[in-house]
Amino acid sequence: MRGCEGLPRRSAQARRRVRVRSFLMLNPSPVGRAMTGLPLTSLVAAVLGTLAVLAWRIQESRRAVSTRSIVIPPMGMSTGFSMFMMPAFRVPWLWGITAFVLGAVVLAYPLLASSALTREGDAIMMRRSNSFMAVILGLAALRLALREYVGAFISAPQTAALFFVLAFGMIVRWRAWMLFEYRRLTRA
Repeated sequence: MRGCEGLPRRSAQARRRVRVRSFLMLNPSPVGRAMTGLPLTSLVAAVLGTLAVLAWRIQESRRAVSTRSIVIPPMGMSTGFSMFMMPAFRVPWLWGITAFVLGAVVLAYPLLASSALTREGDAIMMRRSNSFMAVILGLAALRLALREYVGAFISAPQTAALFFVLAFGMIVRWRAWMLFEYRRLTRA
């Protein structure tokens, strides 16, 4: 190679180590990230998170709904906004607003369509539709695909921040709808 006379050549073992580290994202580089996609740990965390949401929603449908059980999840999730105190997580306001609106308007719709509150005696219960599992798995797959795409352009902390705001928009709209329905059913 012309012009590289003073640079040491990497051994085959060193090149292999770089490829493995890039794949596992132990030493992330823009080139390695764009070529290999999500880090293995992020993929595992996403799958575990999806399974936790599935288990939580199934458990939630077995208990009576109350104002407290509707309001506490978004309030607890709102503590995640403290991540924006760290400069690495900050994104432009327009990006954050866009992510929130996209979550609240577009991605919350499947949650709204697959959930219903019904009165059973004195209790109000959440009834899931038959498409519940498909909706949750589809939303998880869509978020992973979008995260992969967005992550190619901005840093990992900024990507995490945007997807947190997107998920918060989904949850707020869904829970606001549930609270409205709950109050309507308790007045009847």
